[in-house]
Amino acid sequence: MRLLLDTHIFLWVVADSALLRPAARHWIESADEVFVSAASIWEIAIKARLGKIDADAQELEAAIAASGFTELPVRAAHAKGVATLPMHHADPFDRLLVAQAMAEPMRLLTADAALTPYSELVLRV
Repeated sequence: MRLLLDTHIFLWVVADSALLRPAARHWIESADEVFVSAASIWEIAIKARLGKIDADAQELEAAIAASGFTELPVRAAHAKGVATLPMHHADPFDRLLVAQAMAEPMRLLTADAALTPYSELVLRV
């Protein structure tokens, strides 16, 4: 199984946070491949610059490979997929992650209940 981590899940993995539930750890450990979207690094960079989170996008970019994950670039097919999604969720980064998961296809691991109506590919933990 191929697994795409949403931004919060990725941050929790890197920080070894208690917020990362055992079910999420199980999905990550049992996946054949685990991906982190370039969109997540973009989201982190913006939110860090705005003072919304305390994170270093450059360190987190390096943490993708250090964690054994693979970077998923944002492609035109991903971006155009956002246009066909219903407005279950307004966050543009989350919508892009859903579109990426659907286009690849791969499972999207998230803690955000608002993403589950999009697809059976969304795994909420």
